[in-house]
Amino acid sequence: MKDVKFGYICHAMKTVLPYKGEKGSKKTEVSYMFDNIAKHYDFLNIFLSMGIDRVWRRKVVKLLRPKQPKKILDIATGTGDLAIALSKTGAKEIVGVDISKGMLKLAVDKIKRKKLTDRISVQLADSEALPFSDLTFDAITVAFGIRNFQNPEKGLKEMFRTLNIGGTLAILEFSKPHKFPVRPLFNFYSKRFIPFIGKMISGDKRAYDYLPESVNAFPEGESFLRWVKDAGFKNTKQHRLSSGIATLYTGEKVK
Repeated sequence: MKDVKFGYICHAMKTVLPYKGEKGSKKTEVSYMFDNIAKHYDFLNIFLSMGIDRVWRRKVVKLLRPKQPKKILDIATGTGDLAIALSKTGAKEIVGVDISKGMLKLAVDKIKRKKLTDRISVQLADSEALPFSDLTFDAITVAFGIRNFQNPEKGLKEMFRTLNIGGTLAILEFSKPHKFPVRPLFNFYSKRFIPFIGKMISGDKRAYDYLPESVNAFPEGESFLRWVKDAGFKNTKQHRLSSGIATLYTGEKVK
């Protein structure tokens, strides 16, 4: 029964498109969506998450700091918030990649303001066909981006390929709270309040309708960890955050 449910979730996840296929493939639509809302993204992100996203990013930094990674790849880096936070791990080089030019432009400006251009660089790149050699990075991170992949399983395999032996994978993603009263409150907030405010400020209601739709369709918990394990990662774990609103998934590449 679990396998049937998992298969249904995977199928639903692959068909969730920001603009219902009006602008092409999921990859094309996601790129267009983030270009379209880029200038409002940071404000809305802080406002709608009430700043708790910063707490979640600090969890990733806390996880990686003791491992002392020298080179980190941040996939779906967006405006660079996690890449900038990762500078506190002591890494000498952090590379952020994204498919949205609009988001990367803001990331570049932000990195310059933080005076971190000597350690952080960003580039336009497809997360499912990374332009890096095998065994390049000591850690790879993704924050709230993997559910936007056209093919998450392919993306995970690319992460495994480019990660060094002994390296760590850390993926932050939204999940669904299961306990009362958090679950009904979260459902109302994500399905009603977020699209309303998102449309009012960004002018793109579909982008903020897509958020709860994509979260609802994406596999979570053990179902997602199956993908991580199938990609080759070992010692996989999940850490539910803020009553299950988000989950931190981790894995390692071992010999």
